[in-house]
Formats: sequence, structure tokens, C-alpha cells
Amino acid sequence: MATRLNELLRRCWKLVRELSGDDAYERYLLHHAACHAEAEPLSRAKYFRQREQAKWEGIRRCC
Repeated sequence: MATRLNELLRRCWKLVRELSGDDAYERYLLHHAACHAEAEPLSRAKYFRQREQAKWEGIRRCC
């Protein structure tokens, strides 16, 4: 019973991380290894800095 509960909690935690974007760097590393193995991946700090710049740089308005 305890192992089933642990597995359920682990899956729920994985889903929460996925929905919140908390696992974005891990997903980036998997993609990078699969598609760009010849190049070195970004560091965690540089990856998040780059994401923030892409998100907030430039004019953002509806009209």
C-alpha cells in the first residue's frame, strides 16, 4: 500500500513540476542531447536568463 501511495505522489509531483515549468531545464537537456549532441548545453543559470529575456524583451502589448 505504501509503495502505491509513494508512486502516486511521485507522479503527482512530476505533473505539478511539468505544469509549472519547474522541469524546463531538465526537458531542455533531454532535447539538447537528442538533437544537438555535438554542442555543449547552456548552464542552468544561462538557460533561465535566456528564457527571461525572451519572455520580457521588446514591446508587449495587444494593440
